[in-house]
Amino acid sequence: MSLNVRTLDFWQIIVLALSILIFCPLIALILISFGDSEGLWGHLLETVLIRYVKTTLFLMVGVSFFSLLFGIISAWILTNYEFRFSKVLEVLMLLPLACPAYLVAYAYTDFFEYAGPVQGFIRDLMGWKTASDYIFPEIRSLGGAIFVLSSVLYPYIYLLSRTAFRETPNSYYEVAQLYNRNIFWSVSLPLARPAIVAGLALVCMEVVSDFGTVEYFALETLTLGIFNVWIGMNNINAAAQISTFTFIFILMLLLVEIRSRAGKRFNDTSSRQTNKKAKLITGIEAFFCIAGCLIPVSLGFFIPILILLSNALTSLNFHNYYEVTKIFTNTLIISSIGAFCIMGVSTIIACTAYLSGKKYLRTVANFSASGYAFPGTMLAIGILVFIGFVDRTLDLFSSADSTFYLSGTILMLIFAYIVKFQAVGYGAVLSGLTKTSPNLIWASRTLGMSFQKTISRITIPLIKKSIIAGGVLAFVDIMKELPITLLLRPFDFETLATFTYQFAHDELMGKASVPALLIILVGLIPVIFLNKILRTNI
Repeated sequence: MSLNVRTLDFWQIIVLALSILIFCPLIALILISFGDSEGLWGHLLETVLIRYVKTTLFLMVGVSFFSLLFGIISAWILTNYEFRFSKVLEVLMLLPLACPAYLVAYAYTDFFEYAGPVQGFIRDLMGWKTASDYIFPEIRSLGGAIFVLSSVLYPYIYLLSRTAFRETPNSYYEVAQLYNRNIFWSVSLPLARPAIVAGLALVCMEVVSDFGTVEYFALETLTLGIFNVWIGMNNINAAAQISTFTFIFILMLLLVEIRSRAGKRFNDTSSRQTNKKAKLITGIEAFFCIAGCLIPVSLGFFIPILILLSNALTSLNFHNYYEVTKIFTNTLIISSIGAFCIMGVSTIIACTAYLSGKKYLRTVANFSASGYAFPGTMLAIGILVFIGFVDRTLDLFSSADSTFYLSGTILMLIFAYIVKFQAVGYGAVLSGLTKTSPNLIWASRTLGMSFQKTISRITIPLIKKSIIAGGVLAFVDIMKELPITLLLRPFDFETLATFTYQFAHDELMGKASVPALLIILVGLIPVIFLNKILRTNI
């Protein structure tokens, strides 16, 4: 038994080391923020910082409003009414999750800008010649960003609110009907509020973290401010200070999300614990329900896909396709390696922390998964500073002929992906562990099997599906990731995300459409997984 204890202690040390290593970039970011900004911080405070904060807040409020509108209405319709195509719509509502916001922004900009087909059609129809002859909303604006981000992010609220609506016991609705109260305002919405707030916090974190959309629309948000100060003004200390300031927003949102889940429980104490059955409707009622669900999914998926597909077909370039194929291979390789490393680290950390039964180890493991809540530009600064420190340390112990650097290499990029997406793998593994009976684990240990063999022969086979699901999600997240890859990738190394960004940034949407479609196509994989999980759990 002493050997087993020593073995478990060894794995606990491994978990502590991995968790600290993953958390080091965030520590580095905080430390460098205490450096001298050469007066730039005061200049930013007097000039643009207030504008950064106001734009970020307005963007959060606007996206929150429309995401709540889209998500709650569609969730309520599909929970309480059954009509033709309702089962199909349940799948379709999740499709915008496959579309990165920056790709939707590229598509809509090409479609609605002055030289695009919509304004061109209006000018031809009305006989107008110049932009001064008519008024048309500018897509590259705060309103345009709210429109794009709301269309893509509403599924977060839809998923959680739909689950909450379906879990509400039917007896609650019966009591509301007895007292002649509106069941939506009196029962469903109040009981679903914690889930809705949790989804809203996720939406707001995505808004604060967004880089591609706000950069393309030239919106002065905190995230874009970090990028401009770091790259444009070459002042990493000031950029770190803005990142630390942005951390306040992230921390507030995390506290809201945790608070929304804490202590919010309800139970059905009746003898028949049944959920409300969906009402069968037809005719004009069914038409309006279908229309209400199709509007958000059309805005967030179908219309952008059609625009990108049209651009790809009208600008065929086989040389470009050859280049895309090469970059697609690069993306598959880096995403596969990243997902494998993430799941390996996540499995070690989650299994050891969960099975050890030690509270402090679980706390440390939870902290290691906090990188997902931070914008990519923030993490990129912390990772660059930390890897620079590691390189300087390695340089002290290496000879002039055998100097080895991590900066600007694939290894640094893989490490960045682990820091950013560790939460994806950790959450998937932990979800599988919580569904596994601990008796099997303790039976294995009682029979004398070592900790390593218990993990490899008992635990991992039991949670294999969770590990695969987490790997798929991590793979797709890496494939879509833009700011970290853009800032930290090696020279002459492109992924589909950076390749699309560069062409879209140069207004070459025809060339950008093919890699954009590939990203979305691969992004459909986790949506299929998610829908399957929902169907089995609800």
